[in-house]
Amino acid sequence: MSITDDEARTLLRESALRATAPRLAVLRVLAEAPNPLSHTEVLECLGKTDWDPATIYRNLIKLRDAGVALVASHAHGMDRYELAHGDGHHPHFVCEGCGRVACLPAGLTASMSMEGPWATSIQNAMVQLRGECPDCLAKA
Repeated sequence: MSITDDEARTLLRESALRATAPRLAVLRVLAEAPNPLSHTEVLECLGKTDWDPATIYRNLIKLRDAGVALVASHAHGMDRYELAHGDGHHPHFVCEGCGRVACLPAGLTASMSMEGPWATSIQNAMVQLRGECPDCLAKA
């Protein structure tokens, strides 16, 4: 998914955040990423910039705190961020071999919908499957 500058500015404004150049760049990286990204991966996607890593990290935290981004995984002690989609969390697969975190289809957890006192908790839960990704399995 890509996001235009106007859409990014609107999203930030609606979240009471200023539209700074680093924040817009981080938002674009998260919007275009097929999988959740760590701080290091965001830096790699940004390439050479004048912004220091701490600035990018602070912007990830600001986006998370404002609900624009969310931490999709804490696998291997590393936060991985993705753009919030408004539909809550969707399931992820964490590879124990290479550490990759991949998004899985939301339909995978569709049968977990329910009513009653647990409904909201289940709907907002973070679901992660762990194992070996197809690439790691092919190497074995």
